[in-house]
Amino acid sequence: MKVLLFATASALALPFAKATDRALGPRGCLFTFHRAAPSALWEELPNRNFYIDVAFLDKFLTYLAAQSWDVVTMSEAQRRMSSGDRGNYVNFSIDDCYRDTFEVVAPLFRKHQVPLTLFVTTGIPDGTLSLWSSGLEDALLNRDLVRVGDETVVLDSGEARRAAYRRIAASWDGLEADKHYAAFCAANGIDIEAVHWKHAISWEMLAELAHDPLFEIGAHTVTHARISSLDPEAAMAELEQSRSRLNERLGIRVEHFAFPYGRAVDCGPRDFELAQRAGFRSAATTRKGLVRRGRDAFSLPRNTINGGHRSLAAMEMHLMGFTGTAARVLGRV
Repeated sequence: MKVLLFATASALALPFAKATDRALGPRGCLFTFHRAAPSALWEELPNRNFYIDVAFLDKFLTYLAAQSWDVVTMSEAQRRMSSGDRGNYVNFSIDDCYRDTFEVVAPLFRKHQVPLTLFVTTGIPDGTLSLWSSGLEDALLNRDLVRVGDETVVLDSGEARRAAYRRIAASWDGLEADKHYAAFCAANGIDIEAVHWKHAISWEMLAELAHDPLFEIGAHTVTHARISSLDPEAAMAELEQSRSRLNERLGIRVEHFAFPYGRAVDCGPRDFELAQRAGFRSAATTRKGLVRRGRDAFSLPRNTINGGHRSLAAMEMHLMGFTGTAARVLGRV
């Protein structure tokens, strides 16, 4: 198995990786994703880039163990950033948290006996946050046609489903999304409440994970708000209320936070300071890069892995820091 994985990673990636180990020494790489789906669904998924193929994630976890990368919690990653312990490490975090976090992702991490950090948007288990994108995707995946306004959209292939999702989601995205979604559900006979709980993680699921030592719970706001767009009082409310809600419902002490969206335009120095003032020990972004000793704990880079990431060679580009360097050169931060 190890030999096969090395071959899959490509003849070029591994020599570069070994050279990077010698040049950079011990380092950490933080990964994040949102949802996971079985390979059998892959060709039909309307919003495929929001998912990672669970079979590939399984392969990647096996590969990391073969390459002697430690998989750690965010708390342990922060300790290593402070202490400079030798050895390479990765952290996996999943943002928002949907039902498949509990049903698909958690069992995989239990299988490998490695930890996972869950950054929870509390409006999801509370049922107060509209999951319009999940509801739209659910309809496009499971129906042969849907009504959108005066139009009938035929869904006869995976590509047709993806094209419909891109077009409809782009037209809805913004302050009017919930209104568009409600009209869509009414036109297509969709029960909004039932679809929410088909996709949302529940407090009962989170409680089970919170008391399993493999799973670490962090905060990801109440409403999935873009923190940089809020005034200081509203931003602080999103930070503090998400943390207190998780502490109250799960009986734990939440210490870590992840900014929704997480790019440079979504969170900046003011927001990093607010996260510290709110009582968190760290705050993570989605700016690509590696973490080394002495890294600021309130602007941590994380490398997003999604539908476009299905090769071990691509993963090595993250582990070597190449994607972070390329993103900074291209101004994609």
